[in-house]
Amino acid sequence: MYLRRIKELRVDSDISQKEIAEYLGVKQNTYSDYENGKINLPLEVFFKLADYYQVSLDYLAGRTDTL
Repeated sequence: MYLRRIKELRVDSDISQKEIAEYLGVKQNTYSDYENGKINLPLEVFFKLADYYQVSLDYLAGRTDTL
C-alpha cells in the first residue's frame, strides 16, 4: 500500500522523482526502485517522506485514509 501512496503523493504534488530523490539524498534511480518495490524503503526515508508531504506515518503506510 505504501508504494502506491508515495507515488500518488509525489504525482499529486507535481514533483519529479529527481526532485524528491535530491531531498532524500539518494539517486533518482534509487528512488524509482523504492516506488517500484525493487528495494525496500528504509525507515529513515519513510519518516522523511511523511515529513516532506506533511502526512502521518499511518497514512503513508496505508493504515488510515486520514492525512
